[in-house]
Order: sequence, then C-alpha cells, then structure tokens
Amino acid sequence: MAALVFAWPLGGRADEVPAFSLQGFGTLGLARTTSQEARFVRDLTQPTGAGRQWDGRIDSVLGLQANWQFSSSLEFVAQAVSRFRYDQTYTPELSWAFFRYDPNPQLSLRAGRLGTEFFMMADSRMVGYSYLPVRPPGDFFWYLPFLGIDGADVAMIFPVGEDVLRGKLYYGVSDANIPLADRQWKIDGSKMAGGYVDYQSGPWLFRVSYANILFSNDMPIDDILGRTLPPGMAAQARSFLAAANTRSHYYSIGVIYDRGPWQVQLMLNDINQGSQIFQSSKGGYALVGYRVSAYTPYFGYSRIFSDSRGNTLNPVVARIMADSHVDQYTTILGVRWDVARNIALKAQWDGIHGQPDSIFPYRLETDAFKGKLDVFSVTMDFVF
Repeated sequence: MAALVFAWPLGGRADEVPAFSLQGFGTLGLARTTSQEARFVRDLTQPTGAGRQWDGRIDSVLGLQANWQFSSSLEFVAQAVSRFRYDQTYTPELSWAFFRYDPNPQLSLRAGRLGTEFFMMADSRMVGYSYLPVRPPGDFFWYLPFLGIDGADVAMIFPVGEDVLRGKLYYGVSDANIPLADRQWKIDGSKMAGGYVDYQSGPWLFRVSYANILFSNDMPIDDILGRTLPPGMAAQARSFLAAANTRSHYYSIGVIYDRGPWQVQLMLNDINQGSQIFQSSKGGYALVGYRVSAYTPYFGYSRIFSDSRGNTLNPVVARIMADSHVDQYTTILGVRWDVARNIALKAQWDGIHGQPDSIFPYRLETDAFKGKLDVFSVTMDFVF
C-alpha cells in the first residue's frame, strides 16, 4: 500500500498545479503493561519502553510534510518526524526528501531519501491515522528498524482490464542506528535493495515483496567478549558473530480487503539472517475490523517464532545469540473512533503469550520475565 500523502490545493482553479503545500500528522499516545520484568517497545529503534506505569514515549509522534509541485510531472517531497528515538531524544529526523518525476501516468521515478517498503504498509508506519490499530503489529514489523534509505526507486503501473498491476524496484543505503543497552549498532551505510508486485482488483490488494540488506558494521560486542573470554576465544567468537558484510533477506506476502464496513488484512513474512548473531524468523498477522457509524471495533492475531542456531561455540556466545530469540503470539482487541474529520481515538489491548526465553525485542528484561504480558494503549491520531 502506498504511503499516506496529504494534499490540499492552495487555491485557484482545480486544474492548476499548486506550487507549495504543507501538511502534518501526529499521534498522542499512552501505553502501559502488566510486567516490570521487561519493557515493551514499538520497534527496535527505541532504547527503552513501557512498563507498569503509563508511558507516553513509544507511540507519540509529530510529523510535517512539504510538497513542492514544479510541474504536473515533477515534484519534491520532504517529511520530518519527531519521535522517541535510539538516543533517547526527540530530535527531528528527515524521513523523506526526494524528487519524483512522472514522465507518464504509467511510470514514476524517485531519488533522494525514501521510506522503506520491505513489507506492505511499512513506509507509512509513523502515520498512525493511516492504520486501523494503535500501531503496526509488532510480531510482523519488529524486524524492520529501517525507516528510510538514501537511494532511488522506479515504479510502473500496468492496467489489466479493470484491475491494476503495479511493480517497484529500489536501491539505497540505510540511515539508521539501533540501540543496544548502552551502545549503538550503526547500520547507516548498509546497502539495501528490493522490490514488490501489487495486484489490485476492486476492494482486494495483493502484494508479493522481497528485500535484502548488506550490513556495513559488526554489532558492538567487543567489550563483552573481551571481559568474558580469553583473547584467543574472544577473537574466534568475534569472527563467528560477525555481521559486517553479511546479507539478510526479507520475503513477504500480504492481502488487504477494504469495502464498506469491512477491513481485513493478512500478512506473512520469512526473514533469513546471514549472520550467526541473529536468528532467522517467520511471522504474520491477521486483522479484521467492522465499521459501525464512527466506530470500528477490530480483532487481530499475530504470531512470530525464530530458529535457534545449533553451533554456539561457548556459553557467552550462546547468550549473545539468544538475545534475538522470539517465540510468541499476540491477541489484539481494540476500537477506533473517528471522532471528527482527520481525528481518530483508539483504545487497544494486546495479550502477549511467549515462551520464557522469548526476549526479543524487549528492553531491560530480567531473568524473572516469563514471556507473557498485557499491553494497554490509548492514542489520538490526527492529520492536518
């Protein structure tokens, strides 16, 4: 699904091309859990998350988007977002900054900073108003800390009778960093490539996608290995757990049905990790909503599990590798209230049931964490 883009003419005739437009979006959110033994996060870019006390950090976001329309075929788009990020600040980030050139209605070319589209709906993850639930289901989206790339893409549209076939290819480098306890794993500069094919038929939208990333740096584990292992064993472990120059592959399929009061989503993914330090995983979710007047109650179920590596060298290496282990399912129940034009209130419960060793991607987990917790969330999403 394409990213949500807001556009209003600046005045004049309807067929005139506006020179400039400015829009915005945001979410004010609160979340709490029933466990103090692990902190719940929205995604891997957050260094800490919600516990038993109400927390406004994980879901709150504010964004602005500017569009400069130079002609009917050439446009520049810039988007900045402020949210709780890897360095525990709300420093605004330039999430989009690209030129788009559409030489004809069937072809679109973009270059600059682009939102990542590894999975369906991934490029609009910050725009809460565009999502039915409070946040994108974590069991499906957690493995995507990549919010943007500096690169280019090409998209084509092919009419198929009354249906539409779309395709896109993209290439670029990551601009992200991932927090790990008191350190940062720098993945900026990691090369990404991928593409997808969409088929839209009436209310149905189908997507098959593939993407990969070639990591530029190892994870910052040298100090851990140096403190806990003899020099020779530390060097062997460092080589065994290397992430630099390894490639991870992301496969996914998705289906969306949207007609009348019904909204239905089904997504599946398969992530193959090239480095021994990560565990490959499979995940997916189903979400169903039914609109009644201004209210849309919804129900969802998600599942994710990873494959433990066999050869772990020694207990220290095994513990590091276990940090990416996940084996859990989540039940989602909530309601969205479109209280006014461009404003939606949401309340949601997530019931998470995991194995005791399912600690990814929680933060500050202790040995007392048993893999189970409830998450309660309330948000107000808006666009302007």
